[in-house]
Amino acid sequence: MFRALGNLASRRPWFVIAAWVVVAVGVVAFAPALQTTQEESEFLPDHYESVKATELQSTEFPGATTPAAILVFERADGAALTEDDQAEVGRIAEELGPRLGKETFVPQVVTITPDGQPQLAEDGLAQLGVIGLAEGATGFDPQAFEDGEALREDLADLTDGTDLEVQSTGSVLQGLDSQDSSERSLAIVGIATIVLIVGLLAIIFRSVIICLMPVVIVTLVSMIATGLIGWANEAFDLKADSSIETILVVVLYGIGTDYILFFLFRYRERLRQGADTRAAVVHALERAGEAIASAGGAVIVAFLALLLSSLGIFQAIGPALAIAVAVTLVAALTLVPAVVTVLGRALFWPSKKWRREPEAARFAQAGRSLGRRPGVFAAASGLLMAVLALFALQFSPSFDFSASLPEDVESTQALETFQDHFSAGASEPVPVIVRADEGGTLEESALESYAAALGEAEGVDQVYPPQLSEDGSTAQISLVLAEDPASDAAMKDVEGPIRDVAHSEAPEGTEAYVGGTPSVFADLQDAMARDYSVVFPVAALVIMVILALLLRSLVAPWYLMAAVGLGFAATLGATVIVFQHIGGDEGLIFMLPIYIYLFVTALGTDYNILMIARLREEAREGRSPRDAAAEAVKHAGPTIAAAGVILAGTFASLMLSGNSLMMSMGFALSFGILVAAFVMSMFFTPALTALIGHAAWWPGHGDEKRPGHGSDAEDSTASVPGTSEPGTSEPGAEVSAGR
Repeated sequence: MFRALGNLASRRPWFVIAAWVVVAVGVVAFAPALQTTQEESEFLPDHYESVKATELQSTEFPGATTPAAILVFERADGAALTEDDQAEVGRIAEELGPRLGKETFVPQVVTITPDGQPQLAEDGLAQLGVIGLAEGATGFDPQAFEDGEALREDLADLTDGTDLEVQSTGSVLQGLDSQDSSERSLAIVGIATIVLIVGLLAIIFRSVIICLMPVVIVTLVSMIATGLIGWANEAFDLKADSSIETILVVVLYGIGTDYILFFLFRYRERLRQGADTRAAVVHALERAGEAIASAGGAVIVAFLALLLSSLGIFQAIGPALAIAVAVTLVAALTLVPAVVTVLGRALFWPSKKWRREPEAARFAQAGRSLGRRPGVFAAASGLLMAVLALFALQFSPSFDFSASLPEDVESTQALETFQDHFSAGASEPVPVIVRADEGGTLEESALESYAAALGEAEGVDQVYPPQLSEDGSTAQISLVLAEDPASDAAMKDVEGPIRDVAHSEAPEGTEAYVGGTPSVFADLQDAMARDYSVVFPVAALVIMVILALLLRSLVAPWYLMAAVGLGFAATLGATVIVFQHIGGDEGLIFMLPIYIYLFVTALGTDYNILMIARLREEAREGRSPRDAAAEAVKHAGPTIAAAGVILAGTFASLMLSGNSLMMSMGFALSFGILVAAFVMSMFFTPALTALIGHAAWWPGHGDEKRPGHGSDAEDSTASVPGTSEPGTSEPGAEVSAGR
């Protein structure tokens, strides 16, 4: 199969290149834009209590959902608001309403509480204006963000010439600031990723064309992948969070560059043996194609396991990343060989050192040491990962996407100002929706007693009077919590005492649902616990099957996956140390363990395959398990080092985004890749294989010496990913040789 692809790409390179360009133009012209959301409740299935509460609230009390915007008014000189200032706030609110976009915002700014009192801080230094959503509006669509921009412009005009200053926050404004932040992050991460890849390739190859080739190819691939993802999201109503575009950039450039490296090193090796360009392309794809396909297959399978998640965010992210990797994989097997064929030996210009085989002295020395003392290397590398893994038990999940916003955006500053003057829970009262059984109506006396009971619940600061729906069948009781609604403390209060009281004290013949942000967070926590128990084992099982088929062994997949699991736990533990213990964060975004698990499992498995495949090849040459491990580290080590450094570097670029979610994810994924490359695959896996010996290959015994093995350079490579001709250095040897 891979030889056939090589023949196609080398004989008709311009046809292959033209086909990719035509597809890219078509996708860009007709594919829908990639839409994202930050509304956490959209990620949950309908059977969760918070979702039921939101649906009832939007139906029976339109405009009373999470505030679209919160306006915080202060005097410019910091003094207390006078009666004239309060009147000015009323004027601004009255004039602002009609100026707002009617498709999104309710044409009214509320400056009084449900019980008719001005929304003035106890210290008299600030006053609030609250804006709800129009019926049917989500607050997280492009129209909402356009209206949010118009709102801020109108506020600037209306406060001009007064003694007042105003800051705006709330769901729409936080979404707007998050969108702007994501766009800046995307630009920063994209530039940093490209600069990093170009710099590393320049060090490895000393070629101008090779430095630019991944940038051009991956840019073309990203256009197609993004369009296909947009179609998939539209067809299956998938909802991804706003971080997906930034993650896609890193995944496409990082993994795409790795696959290009796998091919280029094979291509160069064949050229050194005297083959012409076309023959070298066919040979390189025949030998590297299986490595690339197995690497991509493991990553795609891991991402598709997210379809088993109960959360819409993962159901969207999984296919999105799988599509991106699949397009990258196809490009590596078709477009890359075609481009290399067209460029020929000019690909390496201006360097001429590619003709000489470098020596991997450092890796050879490390390999000899491991071969002599595999037990020491296995114990040391395993102990290092185990110690870090202990800290994974202290992982504290955070479910607040708005907490990842930079500190310098207006919505964050407005929220800080709000919390300086008002009760922490006043920014978003938690609704309790009470609905009478079918055909029934609610009695006001029973509702008042119910509201009093809710007011006694732990964590509740204040209870607003019940609001009845038009038909009298549904009521809303708003609770002001003692804690910030986005905090872990508020979530614990809601999932514990508040829900307990809401359910047990509900009037007879009714059913109660607790909604709001902390209720969403509580349900997200339950959903994540379920997903961990399903997604993790399924992804591990499928990858184990792939390993068993590739290695033709029932033993090796078990300890390889155990090593990957240990690498995952060590990565999560290191992230907890850096961000929770050293950085002082209360928690890390809840989706982080899933991302770490999938990337470290999939990519760590790829590096394990490269190492153990080379080890088996050396064993087939007649070497003992320890000598085979030593040679495998010498030859496969540089490959893994080059791939690991580039991929870890691309993930590390996420830390430049200024977004706390992206920073923690960038650190975790880059650290995980480094652990997978330089601890797990480089030392732990070959050391364990050397200790287990021939039993590692049961029942296939693929490590046994075969008659005539190695006698022909063309036939001497084992038919598993990552192998190479005896005596040649694996891809990336230049990293250690300095060429």
